[in-house]
Amino acid sequence: MAKTLKIFIDESGEFGFEQGSSELYVVSMVFYDTTISIDNFLRDFEDRLKTIGYTNMIHMADLVRHKGDYKNFDISKRKDIFNAIFHLTRKLPINIHSFIINKKYTSSNKVLKQKIMLEFKNFISKNKKYFEKFDEVIVFYDNGQNILGDAIDSTFSNIINYNHVMEFDKTQERLFQIADMLTFIDKYYYKFKNKQYLSKNEKAFWEATEMRKLVNHLKKKRF
Repeated sequence: MAKTLKIFIDESGEFGFEQGSSELYVVSMVFYDTTISIDNFLRDFEDRLKTIGYTNMIHMADLVRHKGDYKNFDISKRKDIFNAIFHLTRKLPINIHSFIINKKYTSSNKVLKQKIMLEFKNFISKNKKYFEKFDEVIVFYDNGQNILGDAIDSTFSNIINYNHVMEFDKTQERLFQIADMLTFIDKYYYKFKNKQYLSKNEKAFWEATEMRKLVNHLKKKRF
């Protein structure tokens, strides 16, 4: 039986250095070995969401900022939704990885792309034996930012049987939503550790001690 690795990638931040643009650029990845069934975990998760009263796509930025689908939800319900996907992440047989680039020390889009490619290359090189276990690697990234999509293709294309899927239903792919969640958690913790600005909504959603616990719970999932 062929071993297939699925990688779900999402980003937070944007290219460009105009006033008001993001200071941090975050890329998060979720790695799933498809030879291991996760159907039971996903069914339990969907049942939990039904109990909460929300079964649509989970978008962490809107959830924390009290916007979009969640603008009429109180903090308790929004925290319940977050806890559901966070505990799914803890239970699933997956691995995760994020990297954060501080644009304050980056002079242009060209340099930013070079830093992103270097992060990918170093990560793949460091975990070469892990990737060699698989017959096929499928990356799910919607090319929301073409420069990131190009960087992904440039680095992962060196892996035999690499395939980049851009058209997929993000509302159904819960592993992609986990990648989205990770960009927010890891960015928040980076800002907290480095004493950078945190919004009122971020502070209201997570206390510092709670965030430390969340990050510690995820350590065993990271490479």
